[in-house]
Amino acid sequence: MAGETKVEGQRAIYPSLSGKRVIVTGGASGIGEGMVEAFARQGARVTFLDVQKDASLALVKRLADAPFKPVFELCDITDIDAFGKALEKILTSLGGCDVLVNNAGNDDRHAIEDITPEYWDERMAVNLRHQFFAAKAVIPAMKETGGGSIINLGSISWHLGLKDLVIYQTAKAAIEGLTRSLARELGRCGIRVNSVIPGNVQTPRQMQWYSPEGEAEIVSAQCLDGRIQPQDIAAMALFLASDDGRFCTSHNYWVDAGWR
Repeated sequence: MAGETKVEGQRAIYPSLSGKRVIVTGGASGIGEGMVEAFARQGARVTFLDVQKDASLALVKRLADAPFKPVFELCDITDIDAFGKALEKILTSLGGCDVLVNNAGNDDRHAIEDITPEYWDERMAVNLRHQFFAAKAVIPAMKETGGGSIINLGSISWHLGLKDLVIYQTAKAAIEGLTRSLARELGRCGIRVNSVIPGNVQTPRQMQWYSPEGEAEIVSAQCLDGRIQPQDIAAMALFLASDDGRFCTSHNYWVDAGWR
């Protein structure tokens, strides 16, 4: 059973997320777009960073009816100086940060023989480095208010050992180590750190890699029928960010339909 899977039924509402200050990296499209919308619909004050200007502005326009219209900050996360300045600006504007969603990433395929040291460094900057430095930037603000939630986006890919993704999968594996390390370092400050591990999520970007036959193979490898949507990943993030998840930290939370 391939094809688009609609998300139906009433979604959970978390009163504790109303008014929370949320930062999302890579929020213009795909899973990131789902995160921005989900938090905005909960009444959170969301600012997101992305390099996709047109898509970002379109998202802000689409969510203009949210309790707090999301704010877009144009930023290339691989430019670490610019990234730091953008986060500083956002923290000043929001007056702090309660939730950080480290979502930005890029899973372009690559062959081992084509990897150069420069490409390695650039891919690590896209997929791993920014997660640490974003966390570092928000930690003082979270400590000041007695806690917060940092949610890192991992990937099922390295658990499956997919081909043509060696650097991406190396970075995503490291994110799980980063999550556990930060959770141990920051737990006594009331800061919770978790990873969300998506399966194959049906986004326009992912659809460039898969034919209908490929999608059918994914679904056949899942325990559940249907295709995972960005809203399904965001639903897990909402729980982990909310007070309902107050004793959840240092772990990976899978949303993969049982894909193995």
